Amino acid sequence: MSGNTFGTLFKVTTWGESHGPALGVIIDGCPAGIEFDLEFIQEEVDKRKPQDPKVSTTRKEEDKVEVLSGVFEGKTTGTPISLIVKNKESRSQDYEKIKDVFRPGHADFAYEMKYGHRDHRGGGRSSGRETVCRVMAGAVASLVLKEFSATKKTKIYGHTVQVGDVFAEDFIKSEIEKNPLKCADKKAAKEMLSLVEKVRKEKDSIGSMIEIVIENPPTGLGEPVFDKFDADLAKAFFSIGAVKGVEIGSGFDASFMKGSENNDEMEITDDEITFLSNNSGGISGGITDGNIVIASLAIKPPPSIAKKQKTITSTGENTEIEILGRHDACLAPRVIPVAENMAKIILLDHLLRTT
Repeated sequence: MSGNTFGTLFKVTTWGESHGPALGVIIDGCPAGIEFDLEFIQEEVDKRKPQDPKVSTTRKEEDKVEVLSGVFEGKTTGTPISLIVKNKESRSQDYEKIKDVFRPGHADFAYEMKYGHRDHRGGGRSSGRETVCRVMAGAVASLVLKEFSATKKTKIYGHTVQVGDVFAEDFIKSEIEKNPLKCADKKAAKEMLSLVEKVRKEKDSIGSMIEIVIENPPTGLGEPVFDKFDADLAKAFFSIGAVKGVEIGSGFDASFMKGSENNDEMEITDDEITFLSNNSGGISGGITDGNIVIASLAIKPPPSIAKKQKTITSTGENTEIEILGRHDACLAPRVIPVAENMAKIILLDHLLRTT
């Protein structure tokens, strides 16, 4: 299996399976002399953990980050950094009864067709559990970004804007961390949570949409042809298994607009360049233009549901399946920290190309 490495100068390679002994990441290209704050990295990893059983899985992994290489006397050495977390609460026996059945919505069938052999325990490498590695890498990227003057004021954060047919109307940033769905609209957050609880009781799950925001990004990041900043962002986001759609700025709405509506007009106010709108999502011609970078990510409903579904077995027989166990009912709050850290990796990788 290839395709486990991401990045050009700041290279990230993840390894491990959902029910293996551990998962880890190797980071190549991290500059030497960076203060290595393990406590901060642990805090970032903890944000990815399930926060509320009404929304997320009840699997509780410690996810204690261990450093194997690349750090000496509290600073990075410039050599590859290797970080791991050990699996301690996997309960692989939950998958024994369905090991020969392809779960609808999962990668089981595709893996079987491609490789002829797969790890049936929680999906193995295709499990969302792999994303803990990306969060560790993104946390390291954060430590490096703090060293650049161009990113001193840069902030990256995500929030939930939609769950099912419930949309956030207001935006109050301080509300994001006050509810389990990480929604900036207090009223909508309550309605979203009620919907999630309803579909869980129905043995089902629900889709969602999140928004990833990069405030005060450096200008001039991105290469104008194949390595556009938005193209690399989209690839980073689409590499997250639950993401089924990515929009930058006005996204698909641009197809309904006139040029006069979609173009971001500009003016100079108090000797500063001001954009009068942000339909480009902060990226023009594949290059950051200084406006806020905004990406919307469509998140699919978690495919592991207790509702009975039709499927087939590995021996070619028709059957039905009910996936019991500990599963998420809505993935938005779990995807947000992963997407935030993928954005950090892209930001740093492009920033290093300009230095």
